[in-house]
Amino acid sequence: MKKTAVDELLLVNTTVNGRAYSFAIEPRISLADTLRYELGLTGTKVGCEHGVCGACTVLVDGEPMRSCLMLGVQAEGRTIQTVEGLASGLKLHPLQESFKRHHALQCGFCSAGMLATALALLRDNPTPTRTEVREIISGNLCRCTGYETIVDAICDTQVAEFMRGEQRG
Repeated sequence: MKKTAVDELLLVNTTVNGRAYSFAIEPRISLADTLRYELGLTGTKVGCEHGVCGACTVLVDGEPMRSCLMLGVQAEGRTIQTVEGLASGLKLHPLQESFKRHHALQCGFCSAGMLATALALLRDNPTPTRTEVREIISGNLCRCTGYETIVDAICDTQVAEFMRGEQRG
């Protein structure tokens, strides 16, 4: 991080969804607002702004992080993945397809955070139990689905096969 000509701004170099970015922001701006307003990645939703609801969850260096609790300047040198980075062009990631297939998307407000949380879980454990899934998503609030369809989508065998590398695309 280098100071720019304007003392209030800091230069940040980071990678988001596989693309390198360099931008100057105020040190007080959250990562959520940085993603949405500096980079135009509006898939990350801001709900409570206190780290409670999980809507703003993104992957930072592969780990789920509440982007409302992290400052944009803390992205310096980090690798971030948002929901926009899951799909490959117009082809949805198998986890996104599973959410669609199981009707785990309703209003969609929680979806980006749920997907990021689930992706990290499935990367480490491609076949979690329903209890493990419920535990890991317990920090992500959803007002629409009742969670059962989300649990169904995360536990889908097609997603597990993909995450284990048994099928591609």
